[in-house]
Amino acid sequence: MARNEWINGYLEAILDVGSSTKKRQDGKLQLAKFEMGKVKEDQLFIPTKYFVEEVINSFDESDLHRTWVKVIATRNTRERSNRLENMCWRIWHLARKKKQIAMDDAQRLAKRRIERERGRNDAADDLSELSEGEKEKGDTNISESIKTDMIRINSEMKFWSEDDKPRLLYIILISLHGLVRGENMELGRDSDTGGQVKYVVELARALANTEGIYRVDILTRQITSPEVDSSYGEPIEMLSVPSDGSGSCGAYIIRIPCGPREKYIPKESLWPYIPEFVDGALNHIVNMARALGEEANGGKPTWPYVIHGHYADAGEAAAHLSGALNVPMVLTGHSLGRNKFEQLLKQGRLSREDINATYKILRRIEGEELGLDAAEMVVTSTRQEIEEQWGLYDGFDIKLERKLRVRRRRGVSCLGRYMPRMVVIPPGMDFSYVMTQDTFEGDGDLKSLLSSDISQNKRHLPPIWSEVMRFFTNPHKPTILALSRPDPKKNVTTLLKAFGECQPLRELANLTLILGNRDDIEEMSNSSSLVLTTVLKLIDRYDLYGQVAYPKHHKQSDVPDIYRLAAKTKGVFINPALVEPFGLTLIEAAAYGLPVVATKNGGPVDILKALNNGLLVDPHDQTAIADALLKLVADKNLWSECRKNGLKNIHRFSWPEHCRNYLSHVEHSRNRHPTTRLEITPILEEPMSDSLKDVDDLSLRFSIEGDFKLNGDIDAATRQKKLIEAITQKASPSGNANVTFSPGRRQMLFVIAADCYNNCGDDTGTFQGIIKNVMKAAGLSFGLGRIGFVIVTGSSLQETMEAMKTCPVNIEDFDAIVCNSGSEMYHPWRDTVADVDYEAHVEYRWPGENVRFMAKRLARAEDGVEDDIVEYEGGCSSRCHSYSVKPGAKTRKIDDLRQRLRMRGFRCGFIYTRAASRLNVVPIFASRIQALRYLSVRWGIDLSKMVMFVGEKGDTDYDDLLAGLHKTLILRGSVEYGSEKLLCSQDSFKREDVVPVENPNITFIELNSEAHDISAALQALGIK
Repeated sequence: MARNEWINGYLEAILDVGSSTKKRQDGKLQLAKFEMGKVKEDQLFIPTKYFVEEVINSFDESDLHRTWVKVIATRNTRERSNRLENMCWRIWHLARKKKQIAMDDAQRLAKRRIERERGRNDAADDLSELSEGEKEKGDTNISESIKTDMIRINSEMKFWSEDDKPRLLYIILISLHGLVRGENMELGRDSDTGGQVKYVVELARALANTEGIYRVDILTRQITSPEVDSSYGEPIEMLSVPSDGSGSCGAYIIRIPCGPREKYIPKESLWPYIPEFVDGALNHIVNMARALGEEANGGKPTWPYVIHGHYADAGEAAAHLSGALNVPMVLTGHSLGRNKFEQLLKQGRLSREDINATYKILRRIEGEELGLDAAEMVVTSTRQEIEEQWGLYDGFDIKLERKLRVRRRRGVSCLGRYMPRMVVIPPGMDFSYVMTQDTFEGDGDLKSLLSSDISQNKRHLPPIWSEVMRFFTNPHKPTILALSRPDPKKNVTTLLKAFGECQPLRELANLTLILGNRDDIEEMSNSSSLVLTTVLKLIDRYDLYGQVAYPKHHKQSDVPDIYRLAAKTKGVFINPALVEPFGLTLIEAAAYGLPVVATKNGGPVDILKALNNGLLVDPHDQTAIADALLKLVADKNLWSECRKNGLKNIHRFSWPEHCRNYLSHVEHSRNRHPTTRLEITPILEEPMSDSLKDVDDLSLRFSIEGDFKLNGDIDAATRQKKLIEAITQKASPSGNANVTFSPGRRQMLFVIAADCYNNCGDDTGTFQGIIKNVMKAAGLSFGLGRIGFVIVTGSSLQETMEAMKTCPVNIEDFDAIVCNSGSEMYHPWRDTVADVDYEAHVEYRWPGENVRFMAKRLARAEDGVEDDIVEYEGGCSSRCHSYSVKPGAKTRKIDDLRQRLRMRGFRCGFIYTRAASRLNVVPIFASRIQALRYLSVRWGIDLSKMVMFVGEKGDTDYDDLLAGLHKTLILRGSVEYGSEKLLCSQDSFKREDVVPVENPNITFIELNSEAHDISAALQALGIK
């Protein structure tokens, strides 16, 4: 210890002296407690300068371990002292950094906790009192109602209603990231291809085999990268072949292209491409709805029964699809971003900014929040997941959810508030791999493997057995099996330390570590490489050669044989993860008769309670882990009892049981969802007015009876025009000659979405010029009959009509006008009447008047004044609350406002428009981009056939208009002032997490471009 006294003195010198450490005497730096060295000849080493320049400014925590390895390997005392000195600085800096991160995190959590409490109090005040009528309605048979609703869903419950009508349901599952295929799944290849992939594939197969399910589709990303197998580029893969007479189409994997086709993109980088995935998925679902309707539903579209998103990215995609199709949505988180974020902050190794840069964690959390906004039901594996993980989110408050649930049972209004229904449904397991002999004790095959007659006895045994057994000096001993990815969270190194330091356990058992697949450790990701390197070093430290197996490769089909081998040796399975959201491997192990030891953090608590086949341990306690393993290995009676219990209770986790529970809960949730469904407009025959345009046959013209009389004095072109108008007027129910529109004949849509306002939020003349040039370009390139025109704007209908008065284009030339940030839709060819179907489409979960005053109060910053935000009656409607924002007013940004409304149970969309002078509050399913998806479905126009015309900035929903399958022309200089400054705070996710940095569907043109310039830009985008 004496040699290292300089370490304490070094730290004390930094803390106590600070900048005054640079004191010189006779040209030499005086530092009392440690030895000095020279950086260069004739230049003294200055520790403080070195600390600032080399450590603080270029600190990399990963260097810490490498430095320590070098220190140990250094023999020279002086050099080792210098390296220890460097190490000391790094440790001190890390400690200081951790303290600062912990302080910042504590302050952030305290502010959030206060705001959540305010939100809970606001909701409690509104919901505390019932009217007399509500009390009378609610008091009758309350206990009976609660008792009835709380019955546990079990195998005997029927999820179908008792009617004779057969059910042919279409179910959509979305698992976006990773490598998804039905056979030879590459589980453990990377962090994106794990248990979720296996779960979703097996769920699809199980649902397809359930009575009443007609078809199941898994939607995932198509990957054509040379880095992965070509099977991931196949657009369709059949998962299950329906049996004859089953009335089912089976289950399929549908791969949707999105993002760069030639790249395998990790989930952290997929976020900007989700809109493109949504558009592609929407096209597939609409086409499939038509096909299934023709096949089994009398020609009526068969829309999905439910859309189920798995993980945050798929949850966001499912939310958009649910809103576009008005179909119920279900969400399964699998692992949650906010929980991971809090854990990483507690470790103190990375700052908030570093965590977000590495994991895109804030974007992931927003995806999960959006999933909560849209979901009818959230499927969890355990109650712990509900209380300790989902409870961290703005969109879910367990106390408020219980209060709302009670009100619904009583038939009492929830005053516009909503919380998704959380249900616990443990994942199922496919027991078809479990053979009858697996349920009986015996080690006959193992004796064959270990016998001396190799050629006769090993021929029929699984190859993976030999691969594992070759590591062991004494393969007769029981095997302790751990199976996971090489991830630090799986805590394999603690298990290895527990095994290495417990001599009795080492004498009784061997340890098998199945840690994914690897070719070269150095080519793996940093975290995986670090875990595997540490494993090899620990084996060497404890001299565990001959006692630990760590094979490099295994196939997914080998996993059952790995479990069987452990069971044959009367071994134990262990899952020592720091936190395990569920623990599917524990169920798999139990199915093969293996007792288990598992972490006490997370899902294993519920699993072991149901199976009663093992022991729970603290994953941080090496001694507890070793004691639990030793207890099961040494006590054969306890081992046999745990084995027997696991096999007896395993049916609770079968796939048929899971599907029955799942469909029962979905059916219950659908009862609260609107019954209106989209109708697809049939493609009509071409109207006669168009067919006559290029015809000069007088006999055809005069064969049509009408009021029009041919006047020989007018020229042929005018005569043809009048004839067309007469025929059209005759055919129009309202007698309006301008009504010539039929949605089914449009081949493309040109969408004008430029938000052209001055700094006061008033319209500029630029908007009208854009419309004129766009229509002229359309006529030059395609002919006006093929192109439909749509305006999407944050302004009200009245403001839009006023702006159009100075435009040299008739309002009737537009097929649709989408106003108030996507909350309203009008059709000028129908005398500009509102689309009531669209109103019904977006109204679900709209709090209406209940949020009117709350939104105004919360939009105003805490230090703002009363009249900063006032209601703008001219923009208000049944689906939009509109507020004027005073210039210079202190208002909350969109992400802050959305968070506060979520905490109070309100699900709404918020958009600043008209150069931030207006705030629109609209339904959660209403937006400008969702309105276009609605039109795509209704009119049968592929989203890739839409062209968006926007400026370089705009309303706060501007970024949503840029991503997707549609083409975008950005008109430089067309928008002077946008509202982007009020979109999100500095602590939010970055713009590149929303909009792709490089998008081949976007091109730029100058504002003063003529029609032929626009036509050329369209051709450059591939529009011909």
